[in-house]
Amino acid sequence: MSRAVVIVDRFAKEAEALRATFDERFAEPRSTRADRFVWDWWHVPGQYTALRTPAWTYFPRRVYEAFHRRLVAWGRETLGCHDISPPWLSLYVDGCRQEFHGDLPHGPFAFVYSLTRWRGRVFSGGETLLLRDEVLDFWEDFRSVRGVEEPDILRAIEPRFDRLTVFDPRIPHGVRQVTGTRDPREGRLVIHGWFVQPRPFVRGPVRVQALSARIDELGGLLGNMLADLPIAGVLALAFTIDRRGGVRDLRVLSDTTRVPKAQDRDRVRVIRAMRAAIAAWKLGPQRAPSQVTLPIVFER
Repeated sequence: MSRAVVIVDRFAKEAEALRATFDERFAEPRSTRADRFVWDWWHVPGQYTALRTPAWTYFPRRVYEAFHRRLVAWGRETLGCHDISPPWLSLYVDGCRQEFHGDLPHGPFAFVYSLTRWRGRVFSGGETLLLRDEVLDFWEDFRSVRGVEEPDILRAIEPRFDRLTVFDPRIPHGVRQVTGTRDPREGRLVIHGWFVQPRPFVRGPVRVQALSARIDELGGLLGNMLADLPIAGVLALAFTIDRRGGVRDLRVLSDTTRVPKAQDRDRVRVIRAMRAAIAAWKLGPQRAPSQVTLPIVFER
């Protein structure tokens, strides 16, 4: 798994119900029912072409809210982000695409959840495209004798049915042009948006105030190390606070921190020091263990 890309297959049990709503509305091409007239033809010349509609108003309330709660809960536990932006439902048929762009400052993580019937598809294209790190630092280790082709430059992620793809939205990304169908039921269909509001997520009795005090101390401890390091991104950590108040099972969930390549060793050193400091925390006796997801945001 990349430091900045997370892929979860078979994400939501609501997938079939969400997809069934879409298919039912387009089942009869001659229908003039009102819920077919909700799509915006989003066309920005040279940049974006797709059909889109707000996802939270398109689907039946019960099934959408169940999916929404699942996505928000996953974001809290895995990324330390407490909510999502109002998501879009987007449809790509023949000629639809997104050229490369970066999404700032919508949120620290972008997501694409696919309702596309990828197996048995009749169209070409539709993959989410991400520029690889090697391209973003292309000249750092350039060799004039080395050939470069598309897979060396782009990462293409297939929008398989019920797949959640989460990535650092600062990475230049796009959608490969869809060709081969004008039937809405045969196109690329995705729900997408951003995870937002990064802050500690706690499951258990530990006091947030005590945790906040330790986080403040951490900032002071690492202040000198960070002073000359142009680091930006989000480091999401998870750990358990045991009954004695100690930290156990500390691990990295995701890491989008970036620095110029020449300073990456310093970035790694800072993160190691941060993990060591957190592992040494003592928060006092607890009546029960707590699970913590801690997003640490670096800005410059």
